[in-house]
Amino acid sequence: MAVIAASNQTINKSEAYPVKRGYAWVVFALIFGLMLSDYLSRQVINAVFPFLKVDWQLSDAQLGSLVSVVALTVGFLCVPFAMLADRYGRVKGITVMAMVWALATIACGYSGNFLALFIARTFVGLGEAGYGSAGAAILVRVFPVRLHSTITGSFLAAAIFGSMAGIVIGGVIAQSLGWHMAFIIIGLFGVALAAVFPFIVKETAKVKTDVAEKISIKSSLRDLFSKRVVVLCYLGAGTASFLTGSLLTWIPSYLNRYFGMDPAQAAKMAGVMILFSGMGMVFGGAVVDKISRGDGRKRLLSVMGFSILAAATLLIAFSLPHNQMHLALMAIGMTLGSAYSGPTIAVIARIVSPSIHATAFALVTLSMSLLGMAPGPFVIGWLADRSSLSNALYAVPVMCLATSAIYFMAARAHPRISD
Repeated sequence: MAVIAASNQTINKSEAYPVKRGYAWVVFALIFGLMLSDYLSRQVINAVFPFLKVDWQLSDAQLGSLVSVVALTVGFLCVPFAMLADRYGRVKGITVMAMVWALATIACGYSGNFLALFIARTFVGLGEAGYGSAGAAILVRVFPVRLHSTITGSFLAAAIFGSMAGIVIGGVIAQSLGWHMAFIIIGLFGVALAAVFPFIVKETAKVKTDVAEKISIKSSLRDLFSKRVVVLCYLGAGTASFLTGSLLTWIPSYLNRYFGMDPAQAAKMAGVMILFSGMGMVFGGAVVDKISRGDGRKRLLSVMGFSILAAATLLIAFSLPHNQMHLALMAIGMTLGSAYSGPTIAVIARIVSPSIHATAFALVTLSMSLLGMAPGPFVIGWLADRSSLSNALYAVPVMCLATSAIYFMAARAHPRISD
């Protein structure tokens, strides 16, 4: 009887909300909204490229640099900023970060030349650097373990939806009110969310205790890298993001070259593909939570399975004639290949000390940038120059298979504990 009682207590701990359920979902709504604001501010620049090119006679290299500077700033600063959030408070950190990127976005709208806009965009990246990891760290503290894959996957999917919204909304505003107002309106949305955030979201008592501990940097690094399963999760997330980075970049060109779509049609179809990727993050996390039932190993094996299915689906798609079935299988492959994010965060959250959750999640972001999002588009382009874009895209399912192998090794390295 004592054993059964202990087992029931473990299950209840896994299933119960650490805070009031309504409050947890309000926190999720605000953090999700800020993630939308993050990517609205990041991607609106793409919508105003034509206007900037005409008004300031900018080269394509200059236009591209306005995108790259944000990604580079986020990549270099995500880990140190996440460490600061872990150490001094995630709610404070998020409030400051959100206000910085929102005000910097407004400053973009008041820029009078390329240099001023470039500097403002740098500050957009400065504000966004640690947000994703700090936001995820808060979410795993207010939701039960059984929902971690679902919640974190949905949160990260906001980046996909925000990217689409930034391009669409930014383009509409720029067309009707001018490109300056596109930045200003989107920036004001971020300011409003940042202003109300600290009045609604509070550090939990447990997080305050974690922050008060102020563990040493040496101890943090040992906890972040001493467990093989955690390191493999970093690597797996990095290789898995190769699919997203590559296909989101090259799908418009692929549709234009091989399906005969004009740029506008290709952009709309690419948008549909992006939506499938976002849905994969949301529903993939939910499916993994259902399958795993609190078992970290099953979470990792589920991601392995999704990666294998994604590889098989994409290999078949790229081997077919360029028809509707080809497109449908590509969309399915993107959906399956995007299911890794939530489960990966959920596993790391259960193994790494809660006091350094934001830092651990920032390392996931760093790995995704260095192993997937940054090299993916370049590698596909390099291969396309030497063969064709159609042949180059076969590298994507190959990376999916590599991802499945890494998650299999991670599952084997996972300690024999359940959530």
